[in-house]
Amino acid sequence: MHIHVLASGSTGNAVLFSLGDNLILIDAGVSARRIERGMAAVGYRAGDLNAILVTHEHQDHIAGLEVLARRHCIPVYTRPKTWKVLACRDKIPPACVKEIDGEVNIKGVHIEAFPLPHDAVDPVGFCLYHRNKKVVLATDLGTITEPVEGALAMADALVLESNHDPEMLANGPYPAFLKKRIKGAYGHLSNQQAALLLTRIPRPPVMQVLLAHLSQQNNTPRLARETVGEILANKGVEREIKLYPTHPDTTSSVAVL
Repeated sequence: MHIHVLASGSTGNAVLFSLGDNLILIDAGVSARRIERGMAAVGYRAGDLNAILVTHEHQDHIAGLEVLARRHCIPVYTRPKTWKVLACRDKIPPACVKEIDGEVNIKGVHIEAFPLPHDAVDPVGFCLYHRNKKVVLATDLGTITEPVEGALAMADALVLESNHDPEMLANGPYPAFLKKRIKGAYGHLSNQQAALLLTRIPRPPVMQVLLAHLSQQNNTPRLARETVGEILANKGVEREIKLYPTHPDTTSSVAVL
């Protein structure tokens, strides 16, 4: 089992999960061509995707969705409310339009959607279960809720938002309304919030965590890893959690232990 973060950040998000013989893409927030190139670089073809899961309707999660799904006839799963607000729905072949309300099985992979607090119509994260492994994606959330903690518990691998450094955000170039949105209850997790979440949830002996959706203006991969790592060390759990930063324009890959 492998996780390949093809793109992660405010400019676009796409995460490929290789689970045995199954290939599942979560979000298609960069161009179809870029996703195809990214998949080819790690040994896969876009036409072999079994499904695309969509977390929510923001452009940095759907920019390449319509072209990718239509070009390769890939089933696309998202919430019923999200389908209603996706402008590209009418351009996706009807046979590819699939709804996921709570859970679904795709070729032996059990998938559960769980709600996230974000300023979208019905945003979700996803738990994927294959054989005896659990992998989870949770990005684009402003606060940590009980459903989020429950979904992340005992994950073997986790793609988790670590969006911003509060000081960089406060002193950065964004207008006041955008800063307020980002740090609000329906915005994005800071490095510190991500770290504290990791210290609270039940974990297996080793949890692999890809720090994702890093702001290019208000964070850096090095800062995210150092901040989260320092908090984990202070709590005495740094050896249980392996951290991997992600990037907006290069692929980050891990093999699920």
